[in-house]
Amino acid sequence: MSLPVVFRPEARTEVVEAWVWYEEQRPGLGDEMVACLDAAVAAASRNPEAYARNYGEARRALVRRFPYAVFYMVEGGELVVLAVAHTSRKPGYWADRIRTRQT
Repeated sequence: MSLPVVFRPEARTEVVEAWVWYEEQRPGLGDEMVACLDAAVAAASRNPEAYARNYGEARRALVRRFPYAVFYMVEGGELVVLAVAHTSRKPGYWADRIRTRQT
């Protein structure tokens, strides 16, 4: 059974920005990135404890083919995506989102 998935607004913005960048590189590449991202989120949703904790209670699932990681927590029976972060930029920039969870 999969957990319902909720994207924090900041994480949703990161997905859109990545999609735009990849689409500018080659039409259709942004859609491929989102498909790989969706697969990573779906896997985490099916088995959230399969991924190692990375920052406190936050866990990290890597996106195949693309240099992104999905950082998430399980809260109230939902998988909450805190960030969709490029793996080579500003490590931990999103960590304050753990403390500023929305209800």
